[in-house]
Amino acid sequence: MKNARERMDVLAAYREVGSFRGAADICGTTHKTVRRIVEAHEAGGAKSPRVERGHNYDAVIDLVAKRVESSKGRISAKRLLPAASAAGYAGSARNFRRLVAEQKALWRQGNPRGRRPAVWTPGDTLVIDWGVLDMGTGGKVHVFCAVLAWSRVRFVRFADNERADTTLSMLAECFEVLGGVPKIVLADRMGCLKAGVVADVVVPTADYVRFATHYRFRPDFCRAADPESKGIVENLVGYAKSDLMIPEQPSASDLASANRSAAGWCREVNGATHSEICAVPADRLETERPLLGPLPQLRCEIGPRPISRKVDKLSCVRFGSARYSVPNRLIGSSVVITISNGHVLVLETFTGEVVADHGLVAPGETSILDEHYGFSRPDTPARAPRPRNETERQFLALGPVAEQFLVGAAAAGVSKLPTELAQILTLHAAHGHDPLLAALTRAVEFGRWRADDVRSILAAAGAAPQPRPAGQALVLTLPSVPTRSLADYAITAQPNGGDLS
Repeated sequence: MKNARERMDVLAAYREVGSFRGAADICGTTHKTVRRIVEAHEAGGAKSPRVERGHNYDAVIDLVAKRVESSKGRISAKRLLPAASAAGYAGSARNFRRLVAEQKALWRQGNPRGRRPAVWTPGDTLVIDWGVLDMGTGGKVHVFCAVLAWSRVRFVRFADNERADTTLSMLAECFEVLGGVPKIVLADRMGCLKAGVVADVVVPTADYVRFATHYRFRPDFCRAADPESKGIVENLVGYAKSDLMIPEQPSASDLASANRSAAGWCREVNGATHSEICAVPADRLETERPLLGPLPQLRCEIGPRPISRKVDKLSCVRFGSARYSVPNRLIGSSVVITISNGHVLVLETFTGEVVADHGLVAPGETSILDEHYGFSRPDTPARAPRPRNETERQFLALGPVAEQFLVGAAAAGVSKLPTELAQILTLHAAHGHDPLLAALTRAVEFGRWRADDVRSILAAAGAAPQPRPAGQALVLTLPSVPTRSLADYAITAQPNGGDLS
């Protein structure tokens, strides 16, 4: 109660009715308040000490504290609840989450987890990583990201896999773009570059060691479960997904155009001011490039070994059960075949010159380029008529329309075609060259293959109707008429009282 006067009123009401609830109803308070005032008055005015109530999780506090400490504050309440229930906890999961959160906060107070920021040296470290994004119908597209740590120059390319040869190819292309080789290449524990782990130290694969020896850099790997050590490239992977991959929607079937877009995007971001270093990465690269190691004069060969084939008499080579044409000057010689971005490249053995570039075709198909043969011809061979007697020679001498008439009549099954041709030549002598060609043209157009048909066309002398294609639709502007309301069409009774029926 607020003051002594109110407490006295409560005591008086209690003496009058003799019950806590009755006194509470009279004074407009609760029976608990009335009991507290009466007990304090009977005890001589001294307040009874407040007893702290326990929690339903007091019996498992030690268990939770030990598990939180052993997991270094990482275990979740969901994983810890079954053990607590077995130890006697019978409360709710929500109340148990409060206990785990309190114990984690206490553990972090005594075990702060701070990190030292990285200090990068010019020409020292290149950080690399892979990312993947599901493009739906376009399949999964993998993105290779690399950051030259001191200058913050970013390199991004797309691929359809994360194999070792693809990773090394991307790394070699990155060195070419940078114009040099850094001293260290830092990567996470990629399965394509990792041969094993001994005492938490990664052993690189033999191919990666040969690659690093050729370019003269030292391969380095992050610790296990420590992505923060390469957060500089983790941020680039997320940035490339949101700013490049999602707007561009690259397809796994057209990586060449996707990589051209990625190269343009890299030029854009490397030419803008970086928010962390407050400088342009492309300008810092010019300062850092003299400190990078030189590129080797001989570029290493990455990926499967080139395939050697001998050019056959058809001026083709076979690869994957398909044929690909090469220049006919190479018939009988050996060439080298390589695969690059879905294209079959044919190279000369000694010079390395690309003599043919074909798209991959399915097994059993053929890819032919006419320039390899010095002439162009249709895919379907043309079987032109070949005259064998004087009548045929005279008829075919009339021109292409005579050849069309002959082929069409043969296809229509005209049985006595030589006789028909002889009669048409007689018409040629009677009507002249131009009228006969016009009649043959009309006969071919309407599929009339007899000499009598040609004679009828000539007899018409051009008076036969000439079919023409349909023209444009005729659009007429209709006159406007006055409109009437619906009330004018209402059914009304006749003036003489009769109905309309």
